[in-house]
Amino acid sequence: MKSTVIYDFLSGIAGATVSVYVGQPLDTIKTKLQIFPNRYRNFFDCAQNIFYKDGIHGLYAGTTPALLANVAENGVLFMAYGQCQDIICKLNNKDNHEQLAPLENMAAGSLAAIFASFVLCPTELVKCRIQTMHEMQSKTENQMRKLISPIDVTRNIIRTEGTRGLFRGLTATLARECPGYGFFFGTYEFTRSLLTKQNEKKKDIGFLKTWISGGMAGICFWTFMFPIDVIKSRIQVLKPNMSTMKYAIEFVKHEGFKPLYAGLFPTLIRSFIATGALFLTYEQVQLFLHRAF
Repeated sequence: MKSTVIYDFLSGIAGATVSVYVGQPLDTIKTKLQIFPNRYRNFFDCAQNIFYKDGIHGLYAGTTPALLANVAENGVLFMAYGQCQDIICKLNNKDNHEQLAPLENMAAGSLAAIFASFVLCPTELVKCRIQTMHEMQSKTENQMRKLISPIDVTRNIIRTEGTRGLFRGLTATLARECPGYGFFFGTYEFTRSLLTKQNEKKKDIGFLKTWISGGMAGICFWTFMFPIDVIKSRIQVLKPNMSTMKYAIEFVKHEGFKPLYAGLFPTLIRSFIATGALFLTYEQVQLFLHRAF
């Protein structure tokens, strides 16, 4: 069955919404460990510190921009992914997406990520700055202490850095998203294929297998792309005026390679749970829309 643009878009939005609320606490911990690896002993120390200082609310810091980022990104991502699959089907004379090989799905995912990156970068920038605001207060002007909402942070970025400031880290975002979503969609489709019985369609494998397939996609994405994500987060919060390549060289020179994996553990846990929820929701909403309309 060929993709329906609006169905892909709505299903992506639904999946993104569920994944954010499932995974946001672990994402907050991940971001803090990436940017301030020497401030916390480990994952559990960071989680405990956040909870004692700010309670549950602290673990959900940046939820609004994260929700906006994921809804916008995944709506565009899944919509573009479906269209890229259609193009690859036509180029290879295949009738539907079920016939695409994992490498073909990887290519579709990488192409779709280009469109999603331009939507994701500004909202993820705001999310990262809100998540690390407590640690940054001592280093910034008193004015920053008043910036408590996504709108305030966005206005401050535009006022101090201009509209271009909203796209700090875009190069790193593209460097992460394009190969990352190739692995993401390729792993998802490959895992679904492995879990599909003979004479069974991938869409009929059930809730648990779909969740596992999505979880494996998330783990694969972050295992390969995590160092680039660290560089992106650092640039967006600490070095907004520095180029990605220059900062990456400076980072490795002064801090080595180990901090590039700071926060990987909570990320893999979050990703397996949240990405599984994303794909499960996506597939169920797709099924509902095709049946209802």
